[in-house]
Amino acid sequence: MELYMIRRRGIWANDEELAATNVKSVEAGEAMAGRLRWIRSYAVTEADGRIGSVCFYEAESPDAIREHGERIGAPSEEVQPVRGAAVKQPDPQPVVYG
Repeated sequence: MELYMIRRRGIWANDEELAATNVKSVEAGEAMAGRLRWIRSYAVTEADGRIGSVCFYEAESPDAIREHGERIGAPSEEVQPVRGAAVKQPDPQPVVYG
């Protein structure tokens, strides 16, 4: 499996919608075990106030990521392979949705 970054822009109107998608994502990830693994996500506030995300998944292919996005109702059109990482500090305390 390879590591990929997925950028979802303005998918959610509020935190409740985001939390509901996160629950679906866990369920879909379990159903796709061996093909895809959710590593982490960052929720971001878009310029229009909607919520987007930057997500990192291990997956067998970009098609597996797109399938996962279809299953959870969150399009995964912007998929890029991760070239490397430079972790300088640990993440701050995460906000947990769902």
